[in-house]
Amino acid sequence: MPGGRLTQPERQQIATGLADGLAYAEIARRLDRPTSTITREVMRNGGPTAYRADLAHRATERRAHRRRQTAPRGPRTAQRDQGRDSEAVREYEETFTTLLMQQGLPRMMSRVLTCLYTTDAGSLTASELVQRLDVSPASVSKATAFLVSQGLIRRERDERRRDRYLVDNDVFFTGMIAAARSNADLARTARQGVGLLGPDTPAAVRLENVARFVDFVADSMMRAAEQARDILYAQPEPASGGAAGARHSPERTAPSPS
Repeated sequence: MPGGRLTQPERQQIATGLADGLAYAEIARRLDRPTSTITREVMRNGGPTAYRADLAHRATERRAHRRRQTAPRGPRTAQRDQGRDSEAVREYEETFTTLLMQQGLPRMMSRVLTCLYTTDAGSLTASELVQRLDVSPASVSKATAFLVSQGLIRRERDERRRDRYLVDNDVFFTGMIAAARSNADLARTARQGVGLLGPDTPAAVRLENVARFVDFVADSMMRAAEQARDILYAQPEPASGGAAGARHSPERTAPSPS
């Protein structure tokens, strides 16, 4: 039955499956495990090209040992922060981190970004990140410098003149706008090929179809992002209203990006 930590034989099967070019879903099916478990295991231990079963097993044991060392003494009960189950939160953070890694972010940068997004204040100092992630100051410094350079987080000085790192809701808006512009560039380049190859050739027809498709997608993304931008700042309705989350009226249109 699925559940519990992966065993060393299971990790060896994962390594064998990766070497055979199997998809995560197929490896998960053979192990009777959720696909998310396999994805998270591989991405946190080097990725599909560098995964090694023995190293992954030892790394997991080290992480478990560190958690046991930092666990508070006393009755074994679920740790809660403002009513949250800390184990469930930790599992969620691993899932979110893995997703960011699949989008192309290195693991340490993904962990920092996840930490900031799952913190109520949306901001932490470098020392707070070091403590929460249990990593070295150098690792946090490198990760935050990269994230700031990519516009994924902001750095500000607080009242104690400490560097504080913040997540900005507009990251998702600007990211979608950038993706739309990239698609528009692809469409323009494809149409250059149409002129060079001749409008009646199979290659030109193929490129024109690509251009039309990405043009449509880029335009749709741009309009959707601008219309939905205010959702990023919507406030949830009071619980008495029966709403589980924020509501957004489709008639509200956010201002165009400057």
